[in-house]
Amino acid sequence: MYTALRLNRLLRGGEATVTVVDPQGYMTYQPFLAEAAGGAIEPRHVVASLHRVLPGVRVLNGRITGVDHAARRAEFQPVQGPNQTLTYDILVMAAGSITRALPIPGLAENAIGFKTLAEAVHLRNHVLAQLAAAVSTDDVAVRRRALTFVVVGGGFAGVEALAEVKALAEDAIRYHEGIQAGDMRWVLVEATGRILPELDEDMGRWTAEALAKRGVEIRLHTRLTSAVDRHIVLSDGTAFDAGTLVWAAGGRANPLARESDLPVDEAGRITTTAFLAVDGVPDAFAAGDGAAVPDLTRPGHLCAPNAQHAVRQAKLLAHNIVRQLRGKPLKEYKHAYLGSVAGLGGHQGVAQVYRIKLRGFLGWLAHRVYHLACVPTFSHKARVLADWTLAFFFRREVIQLGALEQPGQDFRDAAKAA
Repeated sequence: MYTALRLNRLLRGGEATVTVVDPQGYMTYQPFLAEAAGGAIEPRHVVASLHRVLPGVRVLNGRITGVDHAARRAEFQPVQGPNQTLTYDILVMAAGSITRALPIPGLAENAIGFKTLAEAVHLRNHVLAQLAAAVSTDDVAVRRRALTFVVVGGGFAGVEALAEVKALAEDAIRYHEGIQAGDMRWVLVEATGRILPELDEDMGRWTAEALAKRGVEIRLHTRLTSAVDRHIVLSDGTAFDAGTLVWAAGGRANPLARESDLPVDEAGRITTTAFLAVDGVPDAFAAGDGAAVPDLTRPGHLCAPNAQHAVRQAKLLAHNIVRQLRGKPLKEYKHAYLGSVAGLGGHQGVAQVYRIKLRGFLGWLAHRVYHLACVPTFSHKARVLADWTLAFFFRREVIQLGALEQPGQDFRDAAKAA
């Protein structure tokens, strides 16, 4: 989206036609998925419509299933209708990443991913449904299972998801007689020896201590080995039932790259030069999570797969395309990592910007200021700010709308009965 937006501004009338292909038709601001799951932000305010943001750009809804760059052709599967072949002159591959799952028994059947807006909304509805189930039964085992929540992955996604959903559940139990905060069990599972590895070790340690004080069990050096029938088995020998299992253990490059004739590395990322041009391939560019971009600030390393790099790469990529069209030399991508911020719910957070480290309320405030500045479009900034303002004065909504995920079920049941 950012590449197309910048191209739209830089290109002269009639100089080129820009086409964007996307399965959803919108861009998700992923740092806000946790707050959407927790009910702090309206889900629609986390996404930006490509049709609205990119006037004058041809936006196609569907999937690219294969790329033959040598022939300048891409196979396109629209949301409806027969497949098409798209021809082009210059290719930009920015398909990002997908969830990195592992062959763990029961994972696919019982876990909830945390990569898309749909998954965030589903998680919110699921957690509220588990609370309703717990208060509606006298069976001790069923109740204990419904009130046990497990998150696998101690990175930003996992930690923020757990913190925001826990805050949601603690607000919701005010309206469920018979459930206390101590009745719920929250477990964070991380395979390495620390959480939030993107931050300095002392910041990760402070975050772990803060979560532990709020009743979160943190299992480091631990892996999920089985989730069959939602019976959780961990590598440290612990076993228990859990009604909710969230998988936030990172991502991997979109497999579309391997369905092309472009060069990829061992992780499936498209290999590029510092100019964001595909290595050794003319008229092809790549950026974001699915691209292996050299980090010129750390020789021998690649740019981390995060939004901070992706957005900046996208803008420079657009400039380099225009420079190539006009016969000018390309510019190298060089951006030192500014730092990271994370929200922990309950007006708590951590922030590390350059050498400045903020914890608690100041970390939470820095997290919100940073992301508000980065949200695309003024309209979305205003809506997010309004959501936060309302949340400051009123309790969050705790309505469970799981039926929206199967909107036709009631009608189908009635039709069968008829």
